[in-house]
Amino acid sequence: MPGSPHHVSDVMTRAVVAVGRNALFKDIVERMAQWQVSALPVLEGDGRVIGVVSEADLLPKEEFRDSDPDRLTQLRRLSDLAKAGAVTAEELMSTPAVTVHADATLAEAARIMAIKHVKRLPVVNSEGLLEGVVSRGDLLKVFLRPDNDLADEIRRDIVDVLFPAPVEPVHIIVSEGVATLTGRIGAGDATRLPLAVRMVRGVEGVVGVNCRLTAADTD
Repeated sequence: MPGSPHHVSDVMTRAVVAVGRNALFKDIVERMAQWQVSALPVLEGDGRVIGVVSEADLLPKEEFRDSDPDRLTQLRRLSDLAKAGAVTAEELMSTPAVTVHADATLAEAARIMAIKHVKRLPVVNSEGLLEGVVSRGDLLKVFLRPDNDLADEIRRDIVDVLFPAPVEPVHIIVSEGVATLTGRIGAGDATRLPLAVRMVRGVEGVVGVNCRLTAADTD
């Protein structure tokens, strides 16, 4: 995965298990257990995503199994009560589906998950057809990048661009994802230090940044 930012297409799972709108409750539970996933896209026709069934959509059936909710609860949780009596994916699914495109950055996908409070996103093309699924775990894969790869990217895309003629060589050491930059740059390059730190921090897989670059004194 050379270069940053990386995209959803770099980490998403392309072999996806899904269900149709008429899939039954028990079949949905069995597929989730078999494939060890917390949600399933619901498809129709040639693979267009029309919704998502998650564990949260299934739990009301158990929650309200032997309870008789008071009127206030009924009014506040009409959707959950409806799902408690649902038996098909069409009745259970959350719609419209919260999706993402393959060319979205990992940061964009992470923001969607955080804002929408979901753990997995169906990846769709411009026509809404399913191309894969990206999960929280997939987004964390960038932190498995080797330290040497991170150091190479920092030098190639940041240091060599911002500081092409340092007074002293700029050394880049990445250990457990933490990047440390040391060396001496020209006095005129000092204003670029904040930008360099931001750019290094933005490299996918970098956990932290220690910038120990110093600027040469002006005459």
